Amino acid sequence: MRAILERLLRGEISIEDAEKLLRISTMEEIEDATLDIRREIRAGIPEVIWSEDKATAKVVEIASAFLEREGRAIISRVSEEQAKALQEAFSGKYELRANKKARLVVVRRRDFQPPKLGRKIGIMTAGNSDVAVAEEARVIAEEMGCDVLTSYDVGIASFHRHIKPLKKMVEESVDAIVVVAGMEGALPSVIASLIDVPVIGVPTSVGYGLGSGGVGALTAMLQSCSPGLCVVNIDNGFGAGAFAALIARRVSRSLRECEEGT
Repeated sequence: MRAILERLLRGEISIEDAEKLLRISTMEEIEDATLDIRREIRAGIPEVIWSEDKATAKVVEIASAFLEREGRAIISRVSEEQAKALQEAFSGKYELRANKKARLVVVRRRDFQPPKLGRKIGIMTAGNSDVAVAEEARVIAEEMGCDVLTSYDVGIASFHRHIKPLKKMVEESVDAIVVVAGMEGALPSVIASLIDVPVIGVPTSVGYGLGSGGVGALTAMLQSCSPGLCVVNIDNGFGAGAFAALIARRVSRSLRECEEGT
């Protein structure tokens, strides 16, 4: 991208040519896959490699392409076999972090510097069974530059449990709170009713009977009468973490512009 802009400044190419080259430079094609290499620059959210239903060798190949072009690869829904292959392919040369609960692996070039927003978000879960989805949200938000406060297993079966951690998150001025819950999915509505902070509800596939697979939790969250609550799809920790981080990013940018008087 820098080389294209330098050629434009030197008058070697037109604006139209530069635009075409920049569009081309955002995509990387390998066999059977088109990679959105520059998504983070364009949309603020890094592309994440979804590894379910992909051959292990293909996951390693795609991760290699991201490391070569971007310096970082984030791989989600990783199986034990895929995690082992990624470890064998990249440990030593790269910095590799694996989160077994979230089934996420982050591989970075050692000189890669992730963004730092200087902002915080919160993540809460109703139960221990929801932690895997919450951890996915946490890793994504941290990779997008957020500091993350967590409080797990604070659901409404013992109603008082959420009060102390919620108070701390408000005192720490979090910009958004991700609330992960299965079963009847009530916790996000409760949290949204108590605070003036955006709440992102994540239904999980924890439950039984008519609402099994997370359908009951999703329906309850969508029918919430608490304003200030938005809802992502079942088990979508990635989407919730990214959304919370985007809110924090806008807050960070606005504060910086105010300080600079723009």
